[in-house]
Amino acid sequence: MPAAEGAPRQLSIVVFAGAFDRVHYALTMAAAALAVNTPATLFFTMGAIRALVASGANEGGWRDLLPTEDGLSPADADAQLIARKLASFEEMLSSCVTLGAKVMVCEMGLRAMGIAADELRKDVPIVPGGLVTFLADASRDGAMVFV
Repeated sequence: MPAAEGAPRQLSIVVFAGAFDRVHYALTMAAAALAVNTPATLFFTMGAIRALVASGANEGGWRDLLPTEDGLSPADADAQLIARKLASFEEMLSSCVTLGAKVMVCEMGLRAMGIAADELRKDVPIVPGGLVTFLADASRDGAMVFV
């Protein structure tokens, strides 16, 4: 389905907030944009970077994000989504990758959080960069969202 007339030519999302529900929704926005043929870039920084850290089967990574606004742990919030027949965190991230989202990680954010680049997931093609790289990637006719 082509993007609607007057729709932004690209969606650029700064994923800053480290809460599970906010990061999950940023992935949802990107997947929706991609589904209507609007390119999407996700720029992870600060607490949201935890979502891109490699993890074990049931620990670490996105499970280390902050609780939701309702106080649910990331694991409980994810289980609730699944029980309600909604996409889990892994399904949303996988969808974004499959649909061609550009996933960027802020190098300054990595240093600020004390996370090394080699700790990031290998199954997600991550482009390192900074704000200048992110802004250069954004479209003049696009939309920028801060989550």
